[in-house]
Amino acid sequence: MELLNGFKNPFRSEYKRWVFLVGLVAISHLLFQSFLLPYGNALRSLLLPGIDDSIEGNYGNVVSRVRSGSKSVVVRNTLTINGSDFSTRDVILFNGGNGGGDVGISSRKIGDWVEKGVSKVIFDGNVDDDYASENGEDLNENAVLEEVIRDQDNYVNATSRIEQVAKHGREVSTGELRDVNTTSQYPALSSMANPTPNAGSSFRSTSLQSNHTVSKSNSLMVVKQGKKKMRCEMPPKTVTTIDEMNRILLRHRRSSRAMRPRRSSIRDQEIFAAKSRIENGPVITNDQDLYAPVFRNVSLFKRSYELMERILKVYVYKDGKKPIFHLPILKGLYASEGWFMKLMQGNKHFVVKDPRRAHLFYMPFSSRMLEYTLYVRNSHNRTNLRQFLKDYTETISAKYPYFNRTDGADHFLVACHDWAPYETRHHMEHCIKALCNADVTAGFKIGRDVSLPETYVRSARNPLRDLGGKLASQRHILAFYAGSMHGYLRPILLKHWKDKDADMRILGPMPPGVASKMNYIQHMKSTKYCICPKGYEVNSPRVVESIFYECVPVIISDNFVPPFFEVLDWGAFSIILAEKDIPNLKDILTSIPQERYLALQLGVRKVQRHFLWHAKPERYDLFHMTLHSIWYNRVYQIKLR
Repeated sequence: MELLNGFKNPFRSEYKRWVFLVGLVAISHLLFQSFLLPYGNALRSLLLPGIDDSIEGNYGNVVSRVRSGSKSVVVRNTLTINGSDFSTRDVILFNGGNGGGDVGISSRKIGDWVEKGVSKVIFDGNVDDDYASENGEDLNENAVLEEVIRDQDNYVNATSRIEQVAKHGREVSTGELRDVNTTSQYPALSSMANPTPNAGSSFRSTSLQSNHTVSKSNSLMVVKQGKKKMRCEMPPKTVTTIDEMNRILLRHRRSSRAMRPRRSSIRDQEIFAAKSRIENGPVITNDQDLYAPVFRNVSLFKRSYELMERILKVYVYKDGKKPIFHLPILKGLYASEGWFMKLMQGNKHFVVKDPRRAHLFYMPFSSRMLEYTLYVRNSHNRTNLRQFLKDYTETISAKYPYFNRTDGADHFLVACHDWAPYETRHHMEHCIKALCNADVTAGFKIGRDVSLPETYVRSARNPLRDLGGKLASQRHILAFYAGSMHGYLRPILLKHWKDKDADMRILGPMPPGVASKMNYIQHMKSTKYCICPKGYEVNSPRVVESIFYECVPVIISDNFVPPFFEVLDWGAFSIILAEKDIPNLKDILTSIPQERYLALQLGVRKVQRHFLWHAKPERYDLFHMTLHSIWYNRVYQIKLR
């Protein structure tokens, strides 16, 4: 009875009753939150809201937690970027190898390092650099540190997880917490991936008490059943054949639609005069430097290239802050935009400091870093990315007179991310765009824009590693493909040819590991025809990869404009098929005479030099070919008042 009376005592006072109810609500809230908040981090979110971000070094990766109120997002920042532009006075090294222990650093501190010009931030873990996958970089043993952070998009690691990066170290409001289970954007083999720790195990916070991973079952993301298919998951509504592309190019050469400048400059007149000199020059019949069959017109190309070397001057805008501007990625899927940025900014022959001397103006941003820095993972909203570039163009338009003079027609950008066509729409519409995603149905303009080769660079210290392949007589595999099932087309390819014919080595993702990677490479080096189907978008790194290993590329991607389309004759070193021809793939390949195949394979070996990056650019290499196509298209679209 006394125990019962003691239990009833709190209710005899209104004050005690109120305290009891508040305590009950608080306990219920904690229990409820412990089931809903990720990692059971309820107490921290309720009692310590001010502790809202942390970045941890873990197995060579950077993990950041960006919080806004009770909402949180996990960040995994593992990009390889070039640090050569930084001063060498500051080097910050984090070792997150098997020795254990996470190093917690503030995301604001990362932003401070970038702003203050810290030379390198190296997150050093046990990484297999010899067979590093998509976007990682070798550490320089002699302290000439050329890399900062390993890239997340492993060549084939389908368990890559990225959520959101704080812009320049500032807090970012992320909206709803979303599932961090994402797949790699790179359409390739899991066998090419660099083995990394389980992605879930990397997502740990300094307040985390357990090491369990995040799975779909405990994710907060609500998956909508029967959602509408995205554009990349469906065949295109219209198809532009390669013959139609050729006709579009000829029409553009005859009558450019470029606007006339508000006032013509002496630089415009120099480019306009170059066009006449290109078209009226002598015909080249035999050139020791160039293999004529791989060009549309080797004479035009040669004269244009020499005039570019003699005349062209480029101004590189200094505006824009790192990491989106002036910070190139040198390895992996997005290496093309990074290598061009690095070599362009460091070039003394073409680059001028006085913009009044420039014929062209380069806007040095990284489309990959733009996505990595600003995109809220799984938000399906890229408006802020486009707005960021719109603000940039408005800034340089207000600060300098050059953009408005031609409405951007003498400005150019180099971007390899799939989203670049969308991000640069409208506000950069008249600029020359060098894009990996060269899709005529997504706004790519033949004759003005440049199809940028999507190169897969394994090592920035040695971008030519594993170059070459077997002789034509030693290639005994008819056709080869292995890779992830991105997009709608690759499953169709496997449906018709996987395990159907011994001559057709058509595979899905290969298992991870060094041996599997080497098996992939050896297959490409030993195959006659390397199949290059589109993934989510029309472009695929396999096209250049095939040339790298001297295998004849078979491009299966409707509406894809092949690289350097304005100057190269792709019929001399590749096979381009319509997607509808997949069921007849073997019949088409076996019907090609041996003599024709030998000519194609020779063309591949000869054109290879035009698809290679060099630390010190060489004549006719990929840097110069990209710059030439930008110059060439400007020459043929310029108009004078």
